[in-house]
Amino acid sequence: MPAEVGDFVLKRADGCFAYQLAVVVDDAAQGITDVVRGEDLADNTARQILLQRALGLPTPRYLHTPLVLGANGEKLSKQNGASPIDTTEPLRALNSAAAVLGLPGQTGNLTDALATWIAMWLRRYPIGP
Repeated sequence: MPAEVGDFVLKRADGCFAYQLAVVVDDAAQGITDVVRGEDLADNTARQILLQRALGLPTPRYLHTPLVLGANGEKLSKQNGASPIDTTEPLRALNSAAAVLGLPGQTGNLTDALATWIAMWLRRYPIGP
């Protein structure tokens, strides 16, 4: 793995510890077992696993989800001016999110829809050792 990761900063020039080291120590201190984040952050995972191993810390399970992209191909985010999600109709908003994750749309009530999506997600990504 070191060949794939290469060198990276652990302590910045201003004396502060860099993100990679800070997040690894923080996750271990909090007992984090699962990390779910966008696929745009997948390149951080190898660095963090390398640090966890070097420090003898546990390695959480990682899952990188697809990103929601705008018409221009950029990740939708506050930083690039994406509009907030309209939550006046929660099931509609969640159906849109589910589609990005490759899950089928649901009808009916929100509780049943969430239960269905959770069951589908767990079949795809089982929890356990």
